[in-house]
Amino acid sequence: MAISTRFLSLLTDDVIHDINQGKREIGKAAFKQFMACMNHNYKEHLTDMVIMANENGSRAAAEFIVNGEYLNSDEGLPAANGQKYRLPAGAFFEIKDNKVARITNYYNLQDWIAQVEQ
Repeated sequence: MAISTRFLSLLTDDVIHDINQGKREIGKAAFKQFMACMNHNYKEHLTDMVIMANENGSRAAAEFIVNGEYLNSDEGLPAANGQKYRLPAGAFFEIKDNKVARITNYYNLQDWIAQVEQ
């Protein structure tokens, strides 16, 4: 599934994306490329979502469960063969001018690896 133009319109042009246990990427183009890779390698849906925000709406967070299937091998990770996984995760957001200016993701990578190596 391609990332939608509507979704991208919710991001600032210079959106910061802090990838879980990885590097920082900046800009919509980088985020779009990241999501294309994710959509190619993984089929995921989120459940048990809890969303929190501060009073002025400049910060928000979400906690959720990632229910996924590992479709295609991702560089530097175990080989994919359709393994299923269930993983608690979180995301933190900075909001500027009613758009997402920063996304920081967190999940336990070692837990994910243990699940897909079984």
